[in-house]
Formats: sequence, C-alpha cells, structure tokens
Amino acid sequence: MAGTRVLLDEFSPYRSRRVLVEHDFRTTAAYLMDARGRIRVPVWLANHEPAPETNDPAGLYRGRAPLMPAAYTRHPQGRAPFDAAALRAVWFEEGDGVALLEGEELLAIIPGWAEADSGLPGYAREAIGRSPYAWALEPVRAQLWPRVVHAEAYWSWRDAPNAWRTVQRAVFNHLTDAVGPPGHYWDVSDGHAPLIRVTERPPTADRPYTVLSTVGMCGQRMPTLDRYMADTSDYARIELALATTLPAHAAARVFRWIGAFPWRAVTWFGPGHSVKWLDNPEDRLMRGDSSAMLLVSDPEVLAGGGHRPPDTSGLAFHGDPVRWLWLVPITRPEHLFAKEHDAATLIDKLAAEGRSWILG
Repeated sequence: MAGTRVLLDEFSPYRSRRVLVEHDFRTTAAYLMDARGRIRVPVWLANHEPAPETNDPAGLYRGRAPLMPAAYTRHPQGRAPFDAAALRAVWFEEGDGVALLEGEELLAIIPGWAEADSGLPGYAREAIGRSPYAWALEPVRAQLWPRVVHAEAYWSWRDAPNAWRTVQRAVFNHLTDAVGPPGHYWDVSDGHAPLIRVTERPPTADRPYTVLSTVGMCGQRMPTLDRYMADTSDYARIELALATTLPAHAAARVFRWIGAFPWRAVTWFGPGHSVKWLDNPEDRLMRGDSSAMLLVSDPEVLAGGGHRPPDTSGLAFHGDPVRWLWLVPITRPEHLFAKEHDAATLIDKLAAEGRSWILG
C-alpha cells in the first residue's frame, strides 16, 4: 500500500514462515505469513494517532491495519513510531512462532497456535484485554518469556562452530551401539535448516536387512505440538528409520523430502501418523503401489520374518527423549482406511494380513 514503510521483513530459519512489520503512519502491525506470502496472523502493534471509540474489522481486509479502539490500547492518544533499527525477530526453535523485540524489551509474540480465523491473534505489549487485532501481552508474559529466552539461546548455539556436529555425533554413535556398524552416509539437506543426514547400517550375520536412519532431525523440536498437548517433550524430537532389503542408495532417497517435512509443512510426526507420498520420479522404485508412509513406533507387531527391530531407545537431546519412528509404506485404500478408522486399527489389519515392517 502507498505510504507504507516496512520496518522488518524476515524468514524463519526453516523458510516456512515470514514475519513482516509495517508502519503506515496511522498504525504499526506485524504479519505472520506462510512461505507463499499468505497472511496467517495479523497483529496490531501500536496506534500513532488518537484511537477511535469502536473497532473496524473491515479495515483488516482493505489492505491496511485498522486503528485499535481506545479501550484496548495503552496509549489511546497514539504513541511515537518504532525505530526500525531497534526491532528484531526471535524465532521459536520449532519455527512456527516468533517474538518481536524492541531492543531488549518484548514487543509482541505470535505463537504457533495463533490463528486469525479462530479469533486467536498474537500478543502485543501495547494492547489491553482481548480484541480481534491483538491480545494483551502482560498476562502471558511470564509464561511465554522463557520460550523467547530459550529460542534465542538455541539459535545462538546453532550458530556456534561445530554445534551441529555434536548432534550428528550423538545420534550416529547411538545408532552404532543400538543397530550396528555404519555404511554409507548421505546429506539430504538443501543448504539450510533443518540439517539432516542419513546413515546406512548394512546387513549383518544376525540381520538380513539394511537399516536406514535420519541423523539430525532430533536437533530441532517439531512445530505445532503445543496446539495439541500441554507437555510436548515426549513427542518433540524424532528420527525416522526404514528397514529394507532394497538397494540402500535407492531407498535412502525417500528421506530427501520426508526428513524435512515437519518444518517445511509446519506440522509434526507422531506414532500412527501417515504422510502422503511425495510424487517424484526418483522414489518410484521404492514406492511401487504405495501412496503414503505410515509412521510406527513399535514395528514388531508387524511380521518381519522373525526379525525383531533394533531397540533405539535411550537417546535424549536438550532434556527431551528422542523417539524413532519407522516408515512402513501403505497403499491408498490402506491410507483411507486409517483416516476412516485409526492407525491402531490399520496396524492390526496389516498384522493380520502378514504385512512386514521390512520393505523388500
């Protein structure tokens, strides 16, 4: 819009979210956007002229932020504009939420669970009470401030030399102890977070199949979990694994898209979840007639020729346990069955049919 000045424009480290702060000389507002530039959450930050007595929801859709009504702002006569040089964004470790700071002072928080369509805007320092444009920050400051401190510390750690190698080394060594000696090692990242590798554990005298596992997914918490549970620690960090008798280099290609999926799509993977298979030519050998991947935490319930899956439990990162989820390809009818019923029922059905957790 003409006359609008951009004060801050920044993508999340995972490039799945973007925060934009704009000043149109009447108001300043922040917008949490998706990777395609669509606004997910607009949040009012301040009025710069006297506030009206009533709100104007239509203003949200006329291309400019509306003025906050007088009853909902700490400065009903307006306040001075923000200094762009003093504004900065701190992205949550999960990448789905962001805090805005003015210098060292908290200005606003747009958490991952904020949704404009559900009447849940972000929290703003200048806001009073709850309005469609922003909720007051002060009542939740004590609860959310530790998230901001943790996030800033996390990204500072990530920027430290060799920090990411400590994650890789911990997972790699854990797999050596739990599964066996390593084979090939591939980088399946695309140059920015999340950084993910894949390790091959070739067949042994006691195991006629290859185990492929991601290395590094657990180094970042998955997004959106706090929409569904109060304590996310048991589910926040995962690695993915696949057992197969197919050529390892062909099977490993699936991790190129599924390993980064939670952060790219801003979602989470948990036991029993199913993920629609990305249709790309290089996966067709492995894909066959499958249309999705079922994520299983205990694949032993599925037949595996008498072979038990390795016990990968026991690893923790930043105080959270790391959970391995095993990939089991399923067909479209099976995928639909899981949606109609539930994953546990589908797994019982696959077990009754003799489906193996080992892909071959």
